[in-house]
Amino acid sequence: MRCPFCGHDDTQVKDSRPHEDGAAIRRRRICASCSQRFTTIERVQLRDLFVVKVDGRRVPFERDKLARSVRVALRKRPVDDERIERIVNGLVRQLEASGETDIPSRDIGKLVMDTLREVDVVAYIRFASVHWDFRETKDFAAILESIPGTLVRDAPAADGTALRPVVAGGYGPGDVKRR
Repeated sequence: MRCPFCGHDDTQVKDSRPHEDGAAIRRRRICASCSQRFTTIERVQLRDLFVVKVDGRRVPFERDKLARSVRVALRKRPVDDERIERIVNGLVRQLEASGETDIPSRDIGKLVMDTLREVDVVAYIRFASVHWDFRETKDFAAILESIPGTLVRDAPAADGTALRPVVAGGYGPGDVKRR
C-alpha cells in the first residue's frame, strides 16, 4: 500500500479489525519512510458492476456516488452515519447479488427509493424529486399521494384548509410525470 503522505511503497499494518458489521476490514497502517499513520478500509467486491444510463451509456458503478446520494437525501434527518453506511452496504449487496453486471440507472434509483421509503419518507421524497427530475409542484403532489397516511391539500376550501388523508399505495413511473 502506497503512503498517501510521502508516496513510499513500504507500509506496515499495525492493526486490523472488522468494520461495518463484518462487511469490510479496517486496517491501521504506518509508513516505514515518514512514520505517518493512516487508515484503509477494504471491502469485498463480488463483481464489476456497470450502470446503464438512460441515454445508453455504460459507466462503472461507483459505490461512493451511491453513498453520496443517500447521504444528501438523508441530510438533516434523524438517521446516524452508521445506519447510512449499513443502508449503502445493503444496497450494494443487493446489486451484486442480482447476478447482473449491467444495471439500468432507473433500477438502481428504484432500489434506493424503496429503501429510503422504509427509512425516512422525507429522504424518499428528496431522492425521488432528483431521480424523477421533478419540475412542478404537481410532481410532488403525485408522489405524496402514493404514500399512505400523508395528507395532501385538495383544491382549497372556503377556509383554505381542506386536507384529506391519502390511502392509495404504490408508486411508479406512471404516478409522476416524467420528462
